[in-house]
Amino acid sequence: MEQIEIFTIPSPCQGICEVNNRGYCKGCFRSREERFCWNQLTEHQKKMVIDLCQRRKKRVMASKQQSQKTTATSDERVQSQNDLFKFDI
Repeated sequence: MEQIEIFTIPSPCQGICEVNNRGYCKGCFRSREERFCWNQLTEHQKKMVIDLCQRRKKRVMASKQQSQKTTATSDERVQSQNDLFKFDI
């Protein structure tokens, strides 16, 4: 049994409208087809697109966090190496 939707699902557009290297919008994480066809999608399809966008956003955020950890770790290594050459005068 399919549940009846009372309210329409609004577009997830964030107004950024720039595409990343994989072709997804940097603001809402929709593909070009998902953005252009939004008004023709059924409510169920819109929910599916929003779910996909949330997954894409999680992957991007996880990747950024991993990148920041790697950068922080390499910065710590450089700092610890710099400490090897530090002399107390």
